[in-house]
Amino acid sequence: MTQSYSLDLRVRVVAFVEAGHSCRAAARHFGVSDSFAIKLLRRQRQFGSPAPARLGPPLGHRRLGPYETFLVEAVDTKSDITMPELAARLLEEHGVVAAPVTLSRLLRRRGFTYKKCPDGRGVRTRRRL
Repeated sequence: MTQSYSLDLRVRVVAFVEAGHSCRAAARHFGVSDSFAIKLLRRQRQFGSPAPARLGPPLGHRRLGPYETFLVEAVDTKSDITMPELAARLLEEHGVVAAPVTLSRLLRRRGFTYKKCPDGRGVRTRRRL
């Protein structure tokens, strides 16, 4: 996967163009492609910032987004619930199929950790932030 150019470089390219130079001259001066300089200035005009766009899926548009509160409450109610049990409960109550690993990732994003007890059972607890 490629990386974005640094914000420092982006700001310098925008400043160079705003000082009266063309996008292509800025690209040659800073050693970037013409396309990058042109798109960067378009981004600056459109959003008011040359910062790169977020990579990956948009936040809040996950398939399980509408069910997060249900899942968090289910784990708060029964902290030793397993992910297959949670997936079965989600399917039973809402008709949504989800892989156990997906549920685990969602709970980790929400601050839950998995702790093993001396008796060999595991318990999900919320981290104190």
